[in-house]
Amino acid sequence: MNTQMVLCLCIFLFMLVSFLLGKIPLGATASCVAILLTLTKCVEAEDVLASIGNSNTVIIATMIVLAAGLGRTSFPSKITQGIRKITKGNYKLAYLGVLLIGLALTSMIASPMAAYAIAFPIMDVVCDEFDVPRSKGQFPLLVICIGCCAILPLGASISQAAVFNGFMENYGFTQSFTAMDFCKGRLPFILIILLWAYFIAPKITPDKPVVAIDSSQGNKKEQKPLTKSADILGVIIFFAVIFGYIFSKKIGVATWLISFAGVILMVIFGTLSKKEAIASIPVDICLLFVGANTMAKALVATGTADYVGTVITNVVGNGVSTVMLHTIFFIVPFILTQIMQNQSVMNVFAPIALLTCSAFGADPRGCLILIASGSLTAFMTPAATAAVPMCMSAGGYDVKSLFKMSGIIATLLAVGYIAYVSMVYPAF
Repeated sequence: MNTQMVLCLCIFLFMLVSFLLGKIPLGATASCVAILLTLTKCVEAEDVLASIGNSNTVIIATMIVLAAGLGRTSFPSKITQGIRKITKGNYKLAYLGVLLIGLALTSMIASPMAAYAIAFPIMDVVCDEFDVPRSKGQFPLLVICIGCCAILPLGASISQAAVFNGFMENYGFTQSFTAMDFCKGRLPFILIILLWAYFIAPKITPDKPVVAIDSSQGNKKEQKPLTKSADILGVIIFFAVIFGYIFSKKIGVATWLISFAGVILMVIFGTLSKKEAIASIPVDICLLFVGANTMAKALVATGTADYVGTVITNVVGNGVSTVMLHTIFFIVPFILTQIMQNQSVMNVFAPIALLTCSAFGADPRGCLILIASGSLTAFMTPAATAAVPMCMSAGGYDVKSLFKMSGIIATLLAVGYIAYVSMVYPAF
């Protein structure tokens, strides 16, 4: 390891400890991290500016504002009334209904963030209607939206399988990789995650928000009721943004621009006032993501990420077995995805897994499934996906509470995935 790697890791440890202690605001800690990384030359100043203007930073801010706009409309209330009617006023059934909505959305939409953005205002209203703290419902919903992504052979599963299949062709493997491989290798974990979310999560989530939920601080009675047109247009704009996300590549428009335009339209048509829109911007959460994103860039720029890949190859050595191979290619992506974008981790480690499997004559499909699974066990820190900072804002969580809530489900998934995939897709 060189000096830059050591400095980068020291700053990372400072960030992690500060997040866990919770003595300094999250945004302030993340901002200090970005400054330290710049001063130590782990990243360039331009990299920090790029993180501030990063498309995901814009998406986090604008989607939370759009969700606030959707919350001002009658749509969440009508959905909740429908759920209440179907469940006959039973909160646990209504809660389960929202979890199933999250499961359906994350199966169809290629982005866990977009799935969560649609579902979390509904969970807000369900919690409020039944006088249950939002902190009890938002994290389980997040885990559903991230952990169940790319399991059923739809949406993200199809697109990620195509990426992995292309890698396998490039590295000369005769096997193919399809969305059904994801389904076969991960299907039981839909049930495991749902059971955890329904029975265990309510017991380990905070009884009240750990940090203030901005959108719940104002007195809703002081808000002027929306006109019929503002109410209808607010719903149309929100779902137009979601459809824009789904088809952004086909229409050739950047996703951040779609959500940014949605915010402007909500203000123009009166769904949100200018004051409401500005008040809804989660400044602390955005700064948190900026710092986490800058740290991820530093890990790559200093060569730390490549160093990890080399360590893996050395650890595997010659006495390799299916369980050893599968453990490494779940655990390492699982750890790294807490500090780097999960999609990046998937695509960085897939070639490493393929080169390793090629050297040992192993079937790589199990490793690829576990890389995806480990990368999608990504809810312990705000760096892996934009959905996590959104959840922190919606549920009133800090990083310490994320770690506490994640322990049981992360352990279940790690042990379960390694054991199950090793049986279904043995490497040898």
